[in-house]
Amino acid sequence: MSQQNTVLVTASTGNVGPHAVAQLLEAGATVRALVLKDDPNVGRLPEGTEIFHGDLTEPDTLDAALDGVDGVFLMWPFFTTDVSTAPAVIEKIAARPRRVAFVSSVGVHIGLERVDNNCHAYIEELLEPTDVDWTFLRTTGFQANALGFAEQIRASGVVRFPYGAAVRTSVHEADLAAVGVTALLTGAHARQKYLVTGAEELSQREQARIIGEVIGREVDWEDVEHDAARAAMVASGWPPAYADGALDYFATITEKPELGSTVVQDVTGRPARTFRSWAREHADAFR
Repeated sequence: MSQQNTVLVTASTGNVGPHAVAQLLEAGATVRALVLKDDPNVGRLPEGTEIFHGDLTEPDTLDAALDGVDGVFLMWPFFTTDVSTAPAVIEKIAARPRRVAFVSSVGVHIGLERVDNNCHAYIEELLEPTDVDWTFLRTTGFQANALGFAEQIRASGVVRFPYGAAVRTSVHEADLAAVGVTALLTGAHARQKYLVTGAEELSQREQARIIGEVIGREVDWEDVEHDAARAAMVASGWPPAYADGALDYFATITEKPELGSTVVQDVTGRPARTFRSWAREHADAFR
């Protein structure tokens, strides 16, 4: 892992990006973060990050950030590929760096995306025929998705959400980042399609219970009925097809747990972090 590596991280101020940036810097890489000019979360990026302003909906704004890079940690920060710039963005990326780690979805792995939003599947199809050494990180849910429960837990100690019995293998964002960083800096995982998961099977209700144990407060769960949940999701901005796909998937994993893998351990040499450890790191968000 040489200091000669220059890596661009897109969607760099979200749940995964700051972990990827920090790990790349620690490994000695030069790290560029693509951020919007008015991004309020730029403070999440560690010192030493080179900030480049750009927007994936305006492909020409990527040129400066991509000039001279060796790799891209790519996250597509939109619900769907209705954003028509995806082909132009991938064309620009494919013309420059030799490696791309793309954060994809378990939905591609199980074939679900062809019947819902088709976002990650489309990006994979754009990247696959290029000459880039890509690695697809088909992740299950992020453990950080539980931050969506924080306001309810703080206010009432009750999480109201659909499918509490849905059993997930959620991955810690730092573990997901570590798999992508390893692929970018070593070149040892080119053209691999990895299912990246946590090591535990936990229902959403069990995740809420663990958060309660960590913060010293009983946390209850109340299921929201499917149609009411869909209406609320669409009203809050989810595309209808994406809401349908997510809820149908949750229904499926109430009957059979979400798929799991040992990719984090296999690629990084370290066991995947537990949900309880994630909850400890973020306990203040729920208090």
